[in-house]
Amino acid sequence: MNIRVLIVDDDTLVRAGLRMMIESQSDLEVVGEADNGADAVTLARSLTPDIVLMDIRMPGTDGLAATGLITDMSDEIKVMILTTFDLDEYVFEAVRSGASGFLLKRTRPEDLLAGIRTVASGDALLSPSVTRRLMDEFARTSPARARDSHESKLDSLTAREQQVLVHIGQGMSNREIARQLYVSESTVKTHVKRILMKLGLRDRVHAVVFAYENGLLEPRGDAF
Repeated sequence: MNIRVLIVDDDTLVRAGLRMMIESQSDLEVVGEADNGADAVTLARSLTPDIVLMDIRMPGTDGLAATGLITDMSDEIKVMILTTFDLDEYVFEAVRSGASGFLLKRTRPEDLLAGIRTVASGDALLSPSVTRRLMDEFARTSPARARDSHESKLDSLTAREQQVLVHIGQGMSNREIARQLYVSESTVKTHVKRILMKLGLRDRVHAVVFAYENGLLEPRGDAF
C-alpha cells in the first residue's frame, strides 16, 4: 500500500516540485495540497493521509498551529515539518506540537524521500543540525529539570526499558540498540513499543524529549 502524502506550503512552485518528486516514487502518492494551515487541518481530517509535509510560515493559521491541531485529531497522521528555517524556537515548538520529523528545504531529494518513509514507518526524524538546536534548547531552558512530575511514569518502565529509552535518547537506531544490548532487533522494537505506550508518547522524537526532560540524559554539545 502506498504512503499517502498531504503537501502544505504557501509557495505554488514548492508544492509543484514536491509533488513531482514524491510521485516519481512507486510507493508514494500525493493525496492533496494546501496553501495554509486551516485548509491543511480540513484536508487532513477528510483525506487521512499517512504523512503531512508541513511548512511553518504561512498566512493565517501557521504550520505549528496546524501541526498541533492535526496531531490532536489523530495519532495515525504523522507530520513532518519542512522549512527553510532552523531557528531554535521553531524546532522546539514543532516537537511540542507533535511533529514526528523536521527537515530543512535544502535537504537533498533522496534524503527527503527517505525521511517520508522513515516517519511513515512509525519512526521519527530530525536532521543533525535540527537535533543539535533541540538539545541546545534543553541545555538553555532546563539544565537541571527535575523528574518529580513524571516519576510514576518512569517507574512504570522496567530496568531494561529505561535502558532502551536512554539509548533512544542518544540517537541510536533499533539495530544499534540491539547490538549494544546483545538482543535481537525485534526484541528492541517490542521494548520501544512498550515504552511509547507506557509513557503515552507518539514516537521516538518525543521519547528523546521525555528522556532529556526527566534527567535520564544530560544535553551535550555533540549529541547525535
